[in-house]
Amino acid sequence: MSEVTKGYVKTDIHNGVAVIEFSHPAANSLPSVLLNSLAHEINTAAIDPEAKVVVLRSSGEGAFCAGASFDELLAITTEAEGRSFFSGFARVINAMRTCPKFIIVRVQGKAVGGGVGIIAAADYAIALEGSDVKLSELTIGIGPFVVGPVIERRIGTVFSHLAIDAAMWRPADWARKKGLFAELHPDANGMDESVQRLADKLARFNPQAMSEMKKMFWAGTEHWEELLAEKAAISGKLVLSDFTKTALEKLRK
Repeated sequence: MSEVTKGYVKTDIHNGVAVIEFSHPAANSLPSVLLNSLAHEINTAAIDPEAKVVVLRSSGEGAFCAGASFDELLAITTEAEGRSFFSGFARVINAMRTCPKFIIVRVQGKAVGGGVGIIAAADYAIALEGSDVKLSELTIGIGPFVVGPVIERRIGTVFSHLAIDAAMWRPADWARKKGLFAELHPDANGMDESVQRLADKLARFNPQAMSEMKKMFWAGTEHWEELLAEKAAISGKLVLSDFTKTALEKLRK
């Protein structure tokens, strides 16, 4: 089995809480097959009457998400293929944005690139200390174009600090203070208790009220289907550069 076909996305619904989990052996990175599955599961939960609230998490005790699959990036040979790959991140963000149910994201470890975008697209993110964040795209010759709008919406102009100083990890407490994380916990038990507490409470609240609140929170993003598609095309072109191919090969060694 190739790296780009490994991993899984699964959903379990219990007492109104839909838990969507994604997993990949390479630090929970996201090849296109997982991106498409993740968007599908979020869209399915959005219309499932049994799901009142969504918890999005990754597997294991290590990284939350290492972002794009380097193996798949190296395999891209045309702008169309590049646009298609980065459109996967756009679909996930738009699925989270348009889901009428609140999405809680559980962050148990470090996040890079697209993983930071997923956190920023959460309606409420609960994290573990040590869940540092980094936007490393510029180091490999591209940029955080697709995830940029949702990260900037969440943390404001300091998004540019992350995007420019692309080799620097920002501590989890920095992310909390900037608004990326709503809560930061010193241990996994405390994090999971808080996730469960909030999810259980939201599952008992009025779904219509929460849906209307979500529309309010995401007001002004109605054009994102087109916007993120445009950003995917930019990344899809840049990923073909010699700079990017060389940088990715070095990182794989």
